[in-house]
Amino acid sequence: MKIETKCLHAGYTPKNTEPRVVPIVQSTTYVYDSTDDVAAVFDDPTKSLIYSRFENPTVMAVEEKINALEGGIGAMCTSSGQAASLLSLLNILKAGDSFISAATIYGGTVNLFAYTLKKLGIECIFVDADASEDEINAAFKPNTKAVFGETLANPALTVFDIEKFAKIAHAHGVPLIIDNTFPTPILCRPFEYGADIIVHSTTKYMDGHAVQGGGVIVDSGNFDWTNGNFPEFTEPDESYHGTIYTKTYGKAAYIIKARMQLMRDFGCYPSAQSAFYLNLGLETLHIRMKQYCENALTVAKYLESNDKVESVNYPGLPGNKYNELAKKYLPDGTSGVISFVIKGGRSTAVKFMDALKLASNEVHVADIRTCVLHPASATHRQLTDEQLVAAGINGGLIRLSVGLENIDDILDDLKQGFAAI
Repeated sequence: MKIETKCLHAGYTPKNTEPRVVPIVQSTTYVYDSTDDVAAVFDDPTKSLIYSRFENPTVMAVEEKINALEGGIGAMCTSSGQAASLLSLLNILKAGDSFISAATIYGGTVNLFAYTLKKLGIECIFVDADASEDEINAAFKPNTKAVFGETLANPALTVFDIEKFAKIAHAHGVPLIIDNTFPTPILCRPFEYGADIIVHSTTKYMDGHAVQGGGVIVDSGNFDWTNGNFPEFTEPDESYHGTIYTKTYGKAAYIIKARMQLMRDFGCYPSAQSAFYLNLGLETLHIRMKQYCENALTVAKYLESNDKVESVNYPGLPGNKYNELAKKYLPDGTSGVISFVIKGGRSTAVKFMDALKLASNEVHVADIRTCVLHPASATHRQLTDEQLVAAGINGGLIRLSVGLENIDDILDDLKQGFAAI
């Protein structure tokens, strides 16, 4: 199937007389014929369902669909994008380890990496995503176990050079984890460029309607966990009957371990109802992403011509610093999110945003409805001034998420915002 068809059909195929639409299995519990049957499932949870803290038929159908869209070997949904990022790393890191991350990532993720993981004894080494290979190589330590980046950073909109970082990570024997939230697999499939693990906040474009919070981890199945750097995959797991993940599950070792160990212990699994809503969004994802990109490019060109705008950051614009990388990794468009700096700084940005009528001022992005946010006051509020600069955040920066309204209505709303300043 082509990717558009996968959006509709992957993950669930009804049998004779079964429901056409993915059913909502609103149950936490599954019944077995015997005690031996229960024991067998606890020995190998891939044989059947155990408990809805780590698996549910409705959620599993969505996991299979997202896995098919990204081209992986397996996927695991989580209760949020932050949970997906956290578990993707905890699955391979422990106290005393370090990992490398691009500095230009979502502000909440910066906070997670720089402060919360530090409390757990895990060091994040931030690097400039545009740095040379030599500079990035120099950041590695003997205990570095992973590299992390965002395909299209939120809200800096830098385009991550996936192939460059995959080459560097693999030379050091560690995996590359990519947050692919903004592009979705419709615009970019990082596994095709050497990424090993993909995470998403499904709350964003995958849902698209602002009705569920969720995340997902997708495993490519391509990384060699037996290279000597990851004994937790090749030695018995005493917390799970001495299972050796690479021996028992082969290429699916990473994603099975994430479910058997981490989802079992943390329990950050989404509800069946949330997965049902997410699936509805996924079914139209291919149509929506095309229109988001078309509307956003029109808006970006308008902002670029406006004398009240200091700068516009949209990788789809010719002349943008990341336009060449966008052509390589995002040839079909660079999402509906635009960052622009309004002249006059923070106070002017706030006045402009408060004058908008159609666009919602909200802590959300990648919705079907146009929305705006002032990152320095909201999502990146916890960052220091130095971290704001590193993340590409200016006091006058506005994150504009262009929706699916008529483009003339979107432009008219922006014009009245500019008229107010």
